[in-house]
Amino acid sequence: MATYAIGDVQGCYDELVRLLREIRFTKSRDRLWFVGDLVNRGPKSLEVLRFVRDLDDRAVVVLGNHDLHLVALNEGLNRVRADDTFEAVLEASDRQALIGWLRTRPMMHVEGKWAMVHAGLLPQWSVDKALGLAKEVEQALAGPDYREFLRNMYGSTPDQWSDSLAGWDRLRVVVNAMTRLRFCTPQGRMDFHAKGSAAPPGTVPWFELRRDAQAIVCGHWSALGLKLSQNLAALDSGCVWGGSLSALRLEDRALVQLPCAAYRPIE
Repeated sequence: MATYAIGDVQGCYDELVRLLREIRFTKSRDRLWFVGDLVNRGPKSLEVLRFVRDLDDRAVVVLGNHDLHLVALNEGLNRVRADDTFEAVLEASDRQALIGWLRTRPMMHVEGKWAMVHAGLLPQWSVDKALGLAKEVEQALAGPDYREFLRNMYGSTPDQWSDSLAGWDRLRVVVNAMTRLRFCTPQGRMDFHAKGSAAPPGTVPWFELRRDAQAIVCGHWSALGLKLSQNLAALDSGCVWGGSLSALRLEDRALVQLPCAAYRPIE
């Protein structure tokens, strides 16, 4: 049995199928961890959602910012963006079942020596603390008032964690860190403007501030590219931008990458 963590798919279904063929994925034996952003910008978000959902307990998916965008859009609580590629999902007969399934995916997953999150974790959070905060967001997303949560989810403030935070501000900081974080100050103040690999003054990549027993597997940051170290596996290797789709076997860190078509011009 093997567990493969896979970088941001973003609707690149054909590449995903070819990658699974390359690693000889067997549903009865292996498991897949997806780092979030299953959908958007690539051409086949609908096919990706159907495929991954049908893997049942053989797949673990954490939510990314594009996944949450689709969930909010489905509820009429966000606007379609010029580069969105959700049309087939929003017109599908099984739309509500698919998006309902997506809405109830975890924000974070911890198992054995690994912790998985889409974007990052703040320096004030241990993995255990972050997992508890993730569950607060998951409860809001799965609860009867999830539309109210989605209505209050967006925004870049507060930009720093405090244990005194409550209500929507508290949940918004957790969502922003786990689905948008790239750079922050040593005190945990998040920068949401820089998307490249150069840190704004006074900030560093979030993972440079981590000192975890578990290694963290994540995605989100295509400009950073594949980055592997003892305590980090950053797997967004820019498939939708003409990079590659990456799979890392967590048991021995064996890496497989598949070249991808450039569906979008590099930002």
